[in-house]
Amino acid sequence: MSFGFGTGLSPKAPGTVGTLLGFPLYWLLMDLPVSQQWLVLVGLFLFGIWCCEFTGRALGVSDHGAIVWDEVVAMAVVLIAVPLSIVWGLAAFACFRLFDIWKPFPISWADRHVKGGLGVMLDDALAAVMAILVLQVVQRIV
Repeated sequence: MSFGFGTGLSPKAPGTVGTLLGFPLYWLLMDLPVSQQWLVLVGLFLFGIWCCEFTGRALGVSDHGAIVWDEVVAMAVVLIAVPLSIVWGLAAFACFRLFDIWKPFPISWADRHVKGGLGVMLDDALAAVMAILVLQVVQRIV
């Protein structure tokens, strides 16, 4: 699970490839009421803390590049917050990847100071929050 069903083993850009798995996860959840979507994603986030901690310990690297479960869950979170369309899906993907790679404060702080499974999941959750904030502003303008 930590490797995003193998997407994290991509020879190039495993985080970006793993992020794409957030789309089918969202599609599985999209017919549920929003409150249930959030409940499932919170459960997957908590599962990710355990799962990424376990994998990181097994590999001897806390935030191994092949661990992408954090990107999968975070991308699905961003997709809940935007209108259902190809354009907004692409914007959500681009905005999330931007914050996940750029890591402005507080993402950079969490990335440096919070370790283990929580650290793996937390910086992507913060990138998702920042992406949602930007996309909400854009939605109000457009």
